[in-house]
Amino acid sequence: MVKTYEPIEVLTKKITISRQAGDWYLSCSYEFHPITTAQKTDAIGVDLGVKTLATLSDGKVFESVRSYHKFEAKLSRLQYLNRHKEVGSANWKKAQLKIARLHRKVANIRHDALHKLTTYLAKNHGSVSIEDLNVSGMLRNHKLAKIR
Repeated sequence: MVKTYEPIEVLTKKITISRQAGDWYLSCSYEFHPITTAQKTDAIGVDLGVKTLATLSDGKVFESVRSYHKFEAKLSRLQYLNRHKEVGSANWKKAQLKIARLHRKVANIRHDALHKLTTYLAKNHGSVSIEDLNVSGMLRNHKLAKIR
């Protein structure tokens, strides 16, 4: 049974079980035929930024969550404590698991922010235009790569 906020009829195609940072996850692939709803026809432009996640052409700004910055000190401390442990020992494995859980938490915060942005765009706008930006090139610049 899958609960969603939109009525859909689904046919399960593929189920994958995975383990990440000590926790188990079930991932399902579906084939579904959504019930059509009224389509939005207005267009919006999205400017991806370095200091902000995105700025829309109507003036709405989505702030960056800066999840890595929030947990950087804790991650540094965990890695520091793990530095002198014997590789493969039980305490090393426990420390590695703590580090992996923190990395997963940071990644989940980023994914959540992106999902909220894309859901907002999909629900409220008919067409979305995104600027062509060389983000990887900007991140190579040490002055832009890690903004405080």
